[in-house]
Amino acid sequence: MSKVIYSASVSLDGFVALPNDEVGPLFDWYASGDTEYPLPGTNMVFKVSRVCAALFDENWTKIGASVTGRHTFDVAHAWGGNPPGGGNHFVVTHHVPPEWVYEGSPFTFVTDGIANAVGQAKNTAGTDKHIDVVGANIMQQCLKAGLLDEIHIDLIPLLLGEGIRLFDNLASEPAKLETIRVIEDTGVTHLQFRVVKE
Repeated sequence: MSKVIYSASVSLDGFVALPNDEVGPLFDWYASGDTEYPLPGTNMVFKVSRVCAALFDENWTKIGASVTGRHTFDVAHAWGGNPPGGGNHFVVTHHVPPEWVYEGSPFTFVTDGIANAVGQAKNTAGTDKHIDVVGANIMQQCLKAGLLDEIHIDLIPLLLGEGIRLFDNLASEPAKLETIRVIEDTGVTHLQFRVVKE
């Protein structure tokens, strides 16, 4: 069954990026191992531990579509037209950039909210692939709307002190999480949680 999953590298004090949107040392662990992992849909190759490469392979090969926000799309410069994971990227936005609207474009722009974007992504992915949620703000919207199934955090032993917080702008009621697994690795701890829906 298809799941909506958010994954991110997060500092110990809860930041996913610096104030200027740069990730700084949060992504250093992508080059700290001895096992190459080509990131699907891109020309990037990570060098991570064998444990991490196996985890990546398990997660990245199950992505059927992605949902991202316009801010992340712009900061990433549309990933040069090759978004991570390949497949279709649904971009939640108020204004559609016409230069990315063409036949064969990997991007579909959704102007009527997160629920429609996730719905379209699910229709594209089918029942055996998952939806990858990209960007802290979009994750927050999914969580508040009850659309998020899992949160995967790559916890970095680092205190950034300031920046873009992962868990800002949440609903007033607590979100209950159930631990799926914890994997300790070199320079990172992988934490996976299921969002408890009552």
